Amino acid sequence: MRLGKVAQLVNAEVPLSSAAVEIYGVSAVEDAGSSDVTFLGNLKYLRALRSSRAAAVLVPMNFEGSVPPILLRVENPTTAFGKLIDFFSEPDLAPYTPGIHRLACVAEGACISPGVSIQPFAIVEPGAQIGAETIIGAHCYIGQKVTIGEKCLLYPRVSILARCLVGNRVILHPGVVLGSDGFGFEYLRGEHIKLPQRGIVQVDDDVEIGANTTVDRARFGRTWIQKGVKVDNLVQIAHNATVGECSILCGQAGIAGSARIGRRVTIAGQAGINGHIEIGDGAIIAAKSGVVKSASPKEVLIGVPARPIRAYKRRLFHVERLEKLYARVRRLEEVIIKLLQ
Repeated sequence: MRLGKVAQLVNAEVPLSSAAVEIYGVSAVEDAGSSDVTFLGNLKYLRALRSSRAAAVLVPMNFEGSVPPILLRVENPTTAFGKLIDFFSEPDLAPYTPGIHRLACVAEGACISPGVSIQPFAIVEPGAQIGAETIIGAHCYIGQKVTIGEKCLLYPRVSILARCLVGNRVILHPGVVLGSDGFGFEYLRGEHIKLPQRGIVQVDDDVEIGANTTVDRARFGRTWIQKGVKVDNLVQIAHNATVGECSILCGQAGIAGSARIGRRVTIAGQAGINGHIEIGDGAIIAAKSGVVKSASPKEVLIGVPARPIRAYKRRLFHVERLEKLYARVRRLEEVIIKLLQ
């Protein structure tokens, strides 16, 4: 493809003298060849870009550096590069054919809308409703009275248990479980008594949930994943928790019961959120942090127990200086001892 056509795909301008340059693919900065387009999504790769052999590079509109590749200025290099990846990639495998595979098991009384594709060995229980153009992958389980919206994609081995609600354009990766029992027990007379878990899980529109993530049903009411939330692999969301719109939950994070996560919150990998607390809108929880108290909107927390990042840095600064302080005190002690002799 000519570079001029590439520029059109990402809504960028290219010098007329460079429009005829031939492009054969896309690649990372370090690996790009003389016929590739790369991108600068993070300034830490600027040094590598200065020695890159790439033919062209997607850069932010305000980029002012001097680099060998031809500059294609775009609003967001990362998303623009994503468009090029799709264009230059091999075609997807054959699309799912609408219809119910002969090896699937769909109960009488299930409501299957037009254009739905149900793959081999999937099970759909009575009373389930599946919206138009949704794809149910192989070995999926759709429980009784589950409602799934339109244009959803359930990869193989997704389980959605009874009465849970899934919105439109939701993507659930392999191994996702929605609606397993919340972890609720009461210690009584020397044993743990299981508390009934009778609520549901509600997943709103445009949510994507990564592989082997579990979302427990509420004890009563709902566990609620709101519109536009993106959840990574291996995340645990406990009963009656709420995750606000457009929040991000990274791998191995854990949300305890009845926690309320605000809108546009970022929870980094392996962070843990205590139950019955609230994380304000726009807050950021750093990786491996343990949050035991509610957080204010736009607050950045780090550490165990988690504390505001400024306080954490101050404490870390003093801890890092302890060894020098100890050596200084020892020298002062030696001086004092000599003076007293």
